[in-house]
Amino acid sequence: MNTSTKSGHSASAAALASSSYSFLKAVFALGVGGFSIGIGEFVIMGLLPDAATDLGVSIPTAGHLISAYAIGVVVGAPVLAVLSARVPRRTLLMLLMVIYALGNFVSAIAPAYESMMLMRFFSGLPHGTYFGVAALVAAHLAPPGKRAQAVGLVMLGLTTATLVGVPIAAGLGQWLGWRAAFVLVGAIALIAVGLVRLWIPNLRASEGASPWRELSALKRKQVWLTLGIAGIGFGGMFSVFSYVKPTLMNLAGLPEAGVPIVLALFGLGMVAGNLVGSRLADRALMPTIGGLLVWSGIVLTAFCFTSHNIWLGSFNVLLVGTAVALGPALQIRLMDVAGEAQTLAAALNHSAFNMANALGAWLGGITISMGLGWESTGWVGTLLALCGLLIFFWAVVDMRKGAVASAKQ
Repeated sequence: MNTSTKSGHSASAAALASSSYSFLKAVFALGVGGFSIGIGEFVIMGLLPDAATDLGVSIPTAGHLISAYAIGVVVGAPVLAVLSARVPRRTLLMLLMVIYALGNFVSAIAPAYESMMLMRFFSGLPHGTYFGVAALVAAHLAPPGKRAQAVGLVMLGLTTATLVGVPIAAGLGQWLGWRAAFVLVGAIALIAVGLVRLWIPNLRASEGASPWRELSALKRKQVWLTLGIAGIGFGGMFSVFSYVKPTLMNLAGLPEAGVPIVLALFGLGMVAGNLVGSRLADRALMPTIGGLLVWSGIVLTAFCFTSHNIWLGSFNVLLVGTAVALGPALQIRLMDVAGEAQTLAAALNHSAFNMANALGAWLGGITISMGLGWESTGWVGTLLALCGLLIFFWAVVDMRKGAVASAKQ
């Protein structure tokens, strides 16, 4: 090999290494934002008794703070995605994280229950749009054939928050007062603003972007079917997780000291599912979505039987957490079927997941209230996974009909 050839290969290798390094820095910056959002969303669940006492309300009433945040996500994702259609993506990501930081800082000083409710709603507004835009940016910067893995790495910030960030924030809240947890969330959000400014390229909004073009996503049947899979099929995981503490304590005799371990197992399952599921989605997207719905149904059914044993039940909780692998796969599917309305479709994915959260917890609560037993949440989860699978088959049939019609034209 002559000197010039060696030089050319060295230059190519250096360029590839530089490109990979830039991609990893960009994904890390986006993941820090997801880490902040993940802590902000879930930490209140472990601090409800403290919040209830300080705000002068009952624990069930304080639980409405969780609902207020979820409603903020559902409302904010489509509204902000449409209104920000023309905003350059780096600028939009920074703005969304500033809003998130502000919402959490003000939550830390909200004097009354009503103002705290308002601030939790406000804090939820940028959640879905941030993850939607972050997914688009990550997929754009990803090496060929690794879009889902790039989205999975961004979502790793959210899943890692459940494993590491939430326990740390909860501990801080118990040490310095529950409001301190929101100060931590706001501080991490501001760090994410700085990292996004440094490590995300200045990507402009796509040519011809407008609110009306974003709204065109709502005319596409495949978009609605994909959102249906997320909003219903993903609800099974939440039907079990929402009641996992009383279920294992009442049926398996789990001591209260063991609850953090079980929650950590769930977080570990989420991290593993996120990484493995995104790799599978890059290889075969639709088969992965269908397979994960089947897998979800199996592990949720198993929970009905393992929940009576402390060891099997705890391990089953880890397996239930792996169902989060649906997230990156459905995110990529929405990008593929949304046409030019990428931002709205990507953001709506997170609205659908929050709807799944509400649906799963609501239906699980109904079966428990009906006296069907704590393990009945597993049957609810199985039913939701099967419904999601039916919507998946509907989407596949519709997709094939569309392909046949296009071929005839």
